[in-house]
This record gives sequence, structure tokens and C-alpha cells, in this order.
Amino acid sequence: MKYRFLGSSGIRVSEICFGVMTFGGTGKWKQMGSQNLQQAKELVDIAYDRGVNFFDTADVYSEGESEKILGQALKGKRKNTIIATKCGFRMNPDPNGDGLSRKRIIEACEASLKRLGTDYIDLYQIHSYDFVTPLQETLGTLDLLVKQGKIRYIGCSNFTGWQLIKAISICDIFSWEKFVSLQAYYSLVGRDLELELVPACLDQGLGILPWGPLHGGFLTGKYRSNRWPEGTRIRSMEDLLPLDIEKGYRIIDTCLRISEKRRVSVPQIALNYLLRKTGVTSVVIGARTKQQLLDDLAACDWELSVEEMDELNKVSAPPKIYPIWYFDIFRKDRLNRDMINPCE
Repeated sequence: MKYRFLGSSGIRVSEICFGVMTFGGTGKWKQMGSQNLQQAKELVDIAYDRGVNFFDTADVYSEGESEKILGQALKGKRKNTIIATKCGFRMNPDPNGDGLSRKRIIEACEASLKRLGTDYIDLYQIHSYDFVTPLQETLGTLDLLVKQGKIRYIGCSNFTGWQLIKAISICDIFSWEKFVSLQAYYSLVGRDLELELVPACLDQGLGILPWGPLHGGFLTGKYRSNRWPEGTRIRSMEDLLPLDIEKGYRIIDTCLRISEKRRVSVPQIALNYLLRKTGVTSVVIGARTKQQLLDDLAACDWELSVEEMDELNKVSAPPKIYPIWYFDIFRKDRLNRDMINPCE
């Protein structure tokens, strides 16, 4: 396992982050996975023994059960691990049961600490932008929690480019702790992140943590028709993750050709691809079984060639929106293509 700095911070995390949304599996989360403590501990041990030191969860996953199970599964390993969790989504019917107000964040952090069985959280992330609470209130509260030692680093998830830069600017003005990472959807079949957010993260020194790298299972290569079986993860995420299905099949065909030539699995290709992309620190994976986890971890053991990356870049290129295409045409001579235009 290789390790990378988390953005511009001094903390190192494994290239693979084990996301444990599947732990617990209660209520609406059951389709994502339903590992109990014993099953979860086996998976955590496998990941840990192979060098994974980075684990990601959220308070909302299975209404807190994911955090509880992760905390118990990491007993005896805590000082050698980096725990990331999130807050912001609704946890109870109370009028203040969701959002990113000072009250909500402080209460959510205390609850997560208790469920995880720890006295600090390594990376505390805003789960999504709050269009109601003033951003200054949210960021000031996160800074307070860092000063209190309850959290060590802060990150965000599911932000737009302007929201990210606005947050960083506020922190600059007040000399508050700034985000070190952005956790965002990013995959071979969904590269929209490269148009605005990747350049913003590169410019501001944020590490990118892709979630959904296999697009709910589509990039396993096992779905070869529009008739996806009921009860599968991809079926439960159809409305969440937009997909150009015909383009997706072309990407899968390319992955299958590389898979046959390199004798690696399609999921490994999808994960390896992201690990080679500019700005990515660690890829957040999920696994229901030991076999899935071991295969995903093996994505760190080899590298796609330059030619293979070019082939995958071409078949999966996102459509360029304004003003991205404008700069490609009229300011091409001024672009630093490695830093400003990662779509190429």
C-alpha cells in the first residue's frame, strides 16, 4: 500500500480509503449492504493488514450504526488509523435535526465521537452544502471544534466550485482552519468533477477523495444490458447517479479489452484510473465481501500505462460546458494542461 498526503496537510493516508456505508444495513440503507459487527471486523482487519489506514463513514449511514460498528471494529487499531466521518443530513425529526447550524454541528460531532468510541475525529466533513445556514456560522463552528481538539482536520463533500472557493475565502478572512479535502463523486463514467472542481482543488491544495468510483457496481463490468437485477446496489442508485448508458457500455468495452490484456479485473482498472488522475489523494471504496475487498485493494499493485490512460481518457471524456470549451479554443496557448485542464 502506498500513502499520500491529504491535500496540503502533513497527514498521510492510504491510496485506498475503506468506506463503510455498508456496515449496519438498517432501513433504507439495507440495499447498500448489511454487515454485522463480526463481518465488518473481518473486512476491517483485511484492509488494515494490507496497509489501509483510512476509513470513512457518516452519522447518517444506517442512522449511526455504521459509526458504531466501525468504532468497535477498530478497537486496538485506533492510534494507527485515520477516521473520517460526516455530518449535515437529517438524523431525527427535530426541527434542528439536520443542516449545518452551530447547534447541529456541535451535537452531531459529540454524537459521532460517542458512537465511534473515540475522543477525536481525524477528518470531519460537511456532507453537503447547506443552502440555509450562513457559511460563516458553519465554518466558525468547525474551527472551534478543531481548537477544542475534537476534530483534527476538516473537509467538505458535494460542493460546487463557487461554494468551495467561497468557504476557503471566508476562512482566509478570519484565519480559521480550512478544508484539506473534497470528497466528491468521480468515476470513469462520471468525470464532471474535472471541469471546475479539480482545478479549484489543485489551486487551493485540497486532496480529492472520489466516492462512487465503480458507479454503484456498473464499473464491475457485470451489467451488460439494461435489465439490471433487482436488489443490486446499482439498482438502488439509479436515481442518484446519472448515467449515459450507451457511453457507459463503450467505456466497459474498453476496460474489458485492457482487463484481458493485463489480466486484472475491470474494477481494478476503474480504481487504478482514478489513482492516476491529477489531484486524487485516496479513492473511497466499499465492499460487501472479502473477495470484493481483496480485488479492490489489488488496484494499488500495478499501474495503467500512458497509452491505456489515453485510451480511457478519450472514451470517457466529459462534454465540455462553457466557459471550458471557450478557453480550449481561445486561450489554449495560456493553459497549463496538467494543472488547469485535467480533462485532457
